[in-house]
Amino acid sequence: MEKRFVYADNAATTRVSDEVVAAMLPYFTEYYGNPSAVYGFAGKAKTAIENARAQVATALGATPGEIYFVSCGTEADNWAVYGTVRKLGKRGKHIVTTAMEHHAILNCMKDLEAQGYEVTYLQPDSLGNITVEQLKQALRKDTILVSVMMVNNEVGSLQPIAQMARLTHRLAPEAIFHTDAVQGFLKVPFQAKTLGADLISLSSHKIHGPKGAGALYISPRLKSFPA
Repeated sequence: MEKRFVYADNAATTRVSDEVVAAMLPYFTEYYGNPSAVYGFAGKAKTAIENARAQVATALGATPGEIYFVSCGTEADNWAVYGTVRKLGKRGKHIVTTAMEHHAILNCMKDLEAQGYEVTYLQPDSLGNITVEQLKQALRKDTILVSVMMVNNEVGSLQPIAQMARLTHRLAPEAIFHTDAVQGFLKVPFQAKTLGADLISLSSHKIHGPKGAGALYISPRLKSFPA
């Protein structure tokens, strides 16, 4: 009897779609020039990157200048956390996150705790939910970062990110609000402008794109954000 494999773990990763493969192939075999070079051959790659940036911005409800490409969701998360620390670390040492974040966030928190930062971990209920009231109780004057995952990668719970972002900006106006939207992008309807998050992490391989591609949305509210 022929054995058949049924893949049912799209929360972990997805198959790259045929359309994506077809769109990418010319940049492996024909237009492979360095997009930062000045000659025309490289311009094809540069144009493709900027077109892709515009596509992501449109899907996110942002502008192209607010989209920064990185290698993966983990790099986007790391940049969000450490960029915030570099920007606001002299103002405060308190961070709020949840106990059920991806390790791309939790490992950063362990590192920062070792450096003297205080991290409050919001605890989910039995269904994986975090409430706005929990966040309200955790926010302090010295809070510099709130990082809450939009959709949990293991249990699928959806957090009230828009309400949490508004609360953070009201009670801790200097703090930065970040959401790891890797599992939510193009699955949960939202637009960056109305969501209210200052930083949003995205990853290509969760939505039938290639591995090795991600993005960080940086709100114009931040004006400048350390690399």
